Amino acid sequence: MQIDEYLAATSDNKPDHCDIDISRKAFWARPADEKMEIFAALRAEHPVSWQRPIEGAVVPDPDDPGFWAVVRHADIRQVSHDNRTFISGQGVMFDRLPPLFLEMALSFLAMDPPRHDKLRRLVNKAFTPRQITRIEDKIDLVAKEVVDGFIADPTGEIEFMDRCASRLPLRMFCEMFGVPDHLEERTVEHVIGSVSWSDEEILAGRSAADMQLESIGGLHQVAQEIIEMRRQQPGDDIISSLVHAEIDGQMLTDFEISSFFCLLSGAATDTTKTTLGHAVRALSLFPEQHAWLLEDFDNRIGTAVEEFIRWATPLLTFTRTAAVETELGGRRIMPGDRVVMIYQAGNFDEDVFDRPRELDLARSPNPHVSFGGGGVHYCLGANLARSMLRAELRELLLRITEFETDAPDMLATNFIHGLKRLPFRFTPQ
Repeated sequence: MQIDEYLAATSDNKPDHCDIDISRKAFWARPADEKMEIFAALRAEHPVSWQRPIEGAVVPDPDDPGFWAVVRHADIRQVSHDNRTFISGQGVMFDRLPPLFLEMALSFLAMDPPRHDKLRRLVNKAFTPRQITRIEDKIDLVAKEVVDGFIADPTGEIEFMDRCASRLPLRMFCEMFGVPDHLEERTVEHVIGSVSWSDEEILAGRSAADMQLESIGGLHQVAQEIIEMRRQQPGDDIISSLVHAEIDGQMLTDFEISSFFCLLSGAATDTTKTTLGHAVRALSLFPEQHAWLLEDFDNRIGTAVEEFIRWATPLLTFTRTAAVETELGGRRIMPGDRVVMIYQAGNFDEDVFDRPRELDLARSPNPHVSFGGGGVHYCLGANLARSMLRAELRELLLRITEFETDAPDMLATNFIHGLKRLPFRFTPQ
């Protein structure tokens, strides 16, 4: 039986929707402390809960029966690692999106083996040791330039997300993919739109669907311009490598390269930017942890970065679809059921993390699920993100040892745990 037929036949037999409702836009706009209380209640009472259809979907589906919300660390890891039972090809976003759109925006992240494996192997060929070494050599230099750009600001106050957090990941993405200067502004604009479709301020009266189409289409146009440039004038960048990557006589199409460009444009920029913002805010809230890190920065930054990533959980959710009947957290999951992993809930699971709501930069081990919980879809750029975080925090914290932040203005979305603005005050140097 096809998945659509199964859903139609069994939707009336689903359990009642959970009393603790996390499907509404208002829930995802709540302060973090309030969401943590609700996630804790779900872990204790309904670790795998049947939820109402998501409110404000990009593509509303009148027949959508709802979804299973997964909030325990162990269950998130189970779903992440079992890609035969829980598949990605039906969509990985909280919203249901058309298959073509998924491929345009998420490349192999929204695919299953064997197609996933073929594309990922081709893309891996672009991440050669020489390429990674070149990138990492540049990270320290750019991190220094970013802090140089505001450390002497006479006002002693900046908007941190714009003046600092966004600069290094954007510069490195453009460096990696060979984005020319005249395309940087368009790239940034479309990246913001592609991850912020639930935020009313950024929507500015547009529908979520229109914003997504405009943003993803715009990123494909940027990528196509770069592809054509690199075919004529190859460089030492990933697009140049992808244009010529080949396995078993097969090469990537322009569409596949552009889709990978879309995927990494958000993954390589917004997640690192988000983690930097949350890290700085956390250090101002936990001054004793700030002091502890500064006492022996080089030997402590390794565990600190892992805790910052757990604390920030830059990616809030991802979805899988059950391919076969199974059991998860004591609930019966049927073919076609959508299973949404709430990474933020998993990263604050009391059964895994001691005092999870306290920042502990010495926390070890730190099995956070911020890079997707493991499995075949583990983040390709995880180590690169760690390198950028170490470099920017070194420049920032060793050169500006005292600072203050105000409460951030948060992005209202169920996808990225983003900060739109973060006031940052320091003594100019």
